[in-house]
Amino acid sequence: MNNLETTYEIAKEQYAALGVDTEAAIERLKKIPISIHCWQGDDVAGFENTGQALGSGLAVTGNYPGRARTPDELRQDLEKALSFIPGDHRLNLHAIYLESDTPVERDQIETKHFQGWIDWCKSQNLGLDFNPTCFSHPLADDGMTLSSPDKGVRQFWIDHCKASRLIANDMGDQLDNPSITNIWIPDGYKDTPADRFAPRQRLKDSLDEILTQPLEHTIDAVESKLFGIGSEAFVAGSHEFYLGYAIQKQMALCLDAGHFHPTEMISEKISSCLLYVPRLLLHVSRGVRWDSDHVVTFSDELQAITREIVANKFEDRVHIGLDFFDASINRVAAWTIGVRNTLRGLLLGLLEPTDMLRKAELEGDFTTRLAMQEELKAFPMAAVWDEYCRRQDAPVSSSWLKDLKSYEKDVLSLR
Repeated sequence: MNNLETTYEIAKEQYAALGVDTEAAIERLKKIPISIHCWQGDDVAGFENTGQALGSGLAVTGNYPGRARTPDELRQDLEKALSFIPGDHRLNLHAIYLESDTPVERDQIETKHFQGWIDWCKSQNLGLDFNPTCFSHPLADDGMTLSSPDKGVRQFWIDHCKASRLIANDMGDQLDNPSITNIWIPDGYKDTPADRFAPRQRLKDSLDEILTQPLEHTIDAVESKLFGIGSEAFVAGSHEFYLGYAIQKQMALCLDAGHFHPTEMISEKISSCLLYVPRLLLHVSRGVRWDSDHVVTFSDELQAITREIVANKFEDRVHIGLDFFDASINRVAAWTIGVRNTLRGLLLGLLEPTDMLRKAELEGDFTTRLAMQEELKAFPMAAVWDEYCRRQDAPVSSSWLKDLKSYEKDVLSLR
C-alpha cells in the first residue's frame, strides 16, 4: 500500500466514526457531471468569422497567449483540460461556435453546423448542452433582442432561439442524453426606463412563441441577471420575471452565481426554487464587484451551493454548469481549476454527516450542530479527493501543473 492509499484509509476511518461512508461518497460523485463551458477557451469569440466584436455588456480582460482560434484548437484544449479532471462530464456550447465554410445567419443555423461537436462529444463520452447566442451581433447593438420594440428584430431572435432548440434536440437524440437549451439575453437600459412593463410583456410573448413546440430530447431553461454593462438601471429578464415564468411553464430555471447582488447568494435560492420548479440549471461562477465571471475558487459560497445539492439529494434535479471567462491566466488551467473545485465542493458535501446534523437541529441542540460544522472543516477531505482522482486516472493534487506547463510551451505558445 502506497502513501496515498494509507492516507485515504486513515481518512476513511475518521469519517466512518461519524457514520460517513467515503466509498459511497466517491460512488455518488462519479455520477455527477459538470457542464464545461466552451467559451473560456477562446474568450467568447466563436467561429462565425463575421468580425463582430464581443459586446452586449460582455467583456473579457487579459491577453494570455494561446487562445484557441479554430474548432480543432478549442477541442484540443478541452481534451487537455479533461485529462486533468476526474469523471465523465458535459460540454456547454454556444451557437456562435458553429462550423461552416460560408457565413450563416443565426436564424438559419442547423444541426449540420454543429455535427463536428456532436461527433467529438460522442468520442469523448461527453453530454452536450446548447445556448442560443443573443449577443455580439448587429441586431443586438441597441441592447434589445427578444424584448425589442422592433418586431423584425424580435422575430429574428425568436427564430434563432427556435433553431437552437431544434439543434439541441438533435444533439440530445444523437448522444442519447438530453441536451439543456438555456436562453439568456442582455436586454435592458443603461438609465431609468419610462416603461418597465412593456419590455417584459414582449419578452414573455417571445418566449411563448419560442417554446411552443414540445421537444423530446432537450430540457429548456431560462436565465436571469440583475444588471450588466450598459443595462445598469433595468434588465428585462430579471430573477422575478424568470422565476414566475419557469413556475408557470414548469421548466428549468437557471441561477447564475454572478448575476445577483454581491450579497445575494444562489445557495440560498436552491431549496426555495425547487419547491416550485421541476429543475434548476446552475451557472457556477464567482462575481467580483461588477464582474460576474471570475474563475471558480473553493469559496464558502461554492461549498454552500454544492452542499445544498448533495445534502438534499438534488443531483437529478439540479444541472451544474460553469460560466466564467478569464484571459489573464492560462485558459486550460482556468477550466481545470474551476471544475476540480466544483467537484471538491460536491465531495465535501457528500462527506458531511448530514443525518447527525439534522438530528441535532430537530432536537434544538444548536451547540452540537455548530460545533460539528466547525470540526468538519478540519477533517481530511483532501485525502478522499486524492483517492478519487487516483481511481479516475486523473492527476493528484497539483501534479497536473507540470503537464500544463509543457502543453503551454509545446502547443499554446506556438499559436
